[in-house]
Amino acid sequence: MTVKDESTRAGVNATVVRYAKTRVEVVQGPDSGLAVETANKPIRVGTSSDNDLVLTDDTVSRRHCAIEPTEGGFRLRDEGSTNGVLLSGARVFDAVLYGASQLRLGDSVLAITPLKETVDREQTTADRFGDLLGRSPRMRELFADLSRIAPTDVTLLIEGETGTGKELVADSVHRASGRCNGPYVVFDCSAVAPTLAESELFGHERGAFTGAIASRPGVFEQADGGTIFLDELGELPRDLQPKLLRVLEKREVRRIGSQRTTPVNVRLIAATNRNMAAEVARGAFREDLYFRVAAAHVYVPPLRDRMEDLPMLVEHFLSLASPRHSLADVPTQVWEMFHAHRWPGNVRELNNAVQRFLVTPERALMPARDAETSLPPQSPAVRIENVLPLRIARREASDAFERDYLKTLLQRSEGNVTRAAAIGEVSRQMVQKLMRKHGLG
Repeated sequence: MTVKDESTRAGVNATVVRYAKTRVEVVQGPDSGLAVETANKPIRVGTSSDNDLVLTDDTVSRRHCAIEPTEGGFRLRDEGSTNGVLLSGARVFDAVLYGASQLRLGDSVLAITPLKETVDREQTTADRFGDLLGRSPRMRELFADLSRIAPTDVTLLIEGETGTGKELVADSVHRASGRCNGPYVVFDCSAVAPTLAESELFGHERGAFTGAIASRPGVFEQADGGTIFLDELGELPRDLQPKLLRVLEKREVRRIGSQRTTPVNVRLIAATNRNMAAEVARGAFREDLYFRVAAAHVYVPPLRDRMEDLPMLVEHFLSLASPRHSLADVPTQVWEMFHAHRWPGNVRELNNAVQRFLVTPERALMPARDAETSLPPQSPAVRIENVLPLRIARREASDAFERDYLKTLLQRSEGNVTRAAAIGEVSRQMVQKLMRKHGLG
C-alpha cells in the first residue's frame, strides 16, 4: 500500500511516499522458516543465488516468481518457471492479490502476510537524472537517492540486471558531483584476464614481470582527482579483493614491482548484475570489502518493473534516429508487442528493438536467426547407429547447439562481445564463458 505524505523536505523538489511492509515466509518445504520482508521492492524467488529469497527445493526453478507490493495488496508474476505458481490449486501467471495468501511453488509453500509497519521513501518530482529517464515511482525514488548521493564522496554500489543502465547511473553521478571536472576512468572487471587485473588496477614498474617493458600507472592513478568506475565488481578475482580493500582504506596504491606507495584521491563507484549480499553469504566475495564498497547502495529496477516508463523511453530512442521519429510512428500492433514482452535484456534490449522497428517493423521483437542456430534434424548424439545414454546424448546435443548458436552470435556481431550479448539477451560474462568453453576466442 502507498500513501502520499503531505510533508516534504525543505528545499528539495520531492514528496514522501509511505509503503506498508509485506512478509514472505516459507512455511512448507526444505527451506521452511526462511523469510524476507519488503516494502517498495519486488521479492524474487528461486534457486539462483541472485534471488532475494533463495530456495534449495529442486522442484523450484532458478527464477521462479516475483512478488511485488502494490496499492493494498501485491502483484504476483511467474518468471517462466517449470512447475508454476499455484494459488488454491489454480496456476497463476500474473495477478494482483489482496490480503494474506499462500502460494505453492513445487514442493514449497510460501505465506505472504501484509504487515502494519510502514517505510517512508522520498520521490523526486523530476523525470530524469543525468541521462537516466523515468516517471515511474521506482525511478523517481532512485533519482531522489542519487540526488543526495552524487554531491558527496561516498563510495557507491549499483546493483541491477544486465541492460538496466548501471553505467548511465555511474556516469550521471560523476557529472553531478564535485569531481565532474576530474577524470572519469572505467574498468570492467569481467573484460580483463585475472592474471592482468592487478596490473591494470594498480599499475606496474618496468621489469616487474615478463612483458613489462615500461612502467605503467594503473586505473587508480589515472583517476586521481576524479572517479573510478569498477563495472561488474562481482567478477573481481578473490585474491585481488583484499588489495582493493587496502587501497580504499589507505588511499594509496603500490605498483607491482615497486617498494613505494603513491597516494590517490579517487571516488569509487562500482556496479554488478549479481546480488552481492548473496555472494558474500556463499563466500565468493569478502564481507569487509562489500561493506566498504556499499557505503551507499542503489538498485536499478528492471524494465518489466517500470513498464509505465515505456512510452518515454521509446520516444527518447526514436528521437535519436536519423531522420527523427515520434510515438505517432509506432503502430498499435507494435505497442501491443512491446507491452506484452518481458524485456529480459531491459532498456538495452528496448533500444535494440526500437532500432529494428525502424528498419524491419514486422520483426521489432524477432531478430533474425541463421539456420545454423538450430540443431540439425538428426544430432550425432542420437543417430540410430550410435545411441548413447540419455544423459550423455542430452549433454552432447546441448553443447553442439551452444557452439553453433555462439558462432552465429559472434558472426552477426562481427566479434563484438557486448553486441553479441545484447542480441542473445544474455550477459557479457555468459558470452565470454561460452567462448572459453567452446574455444571460440
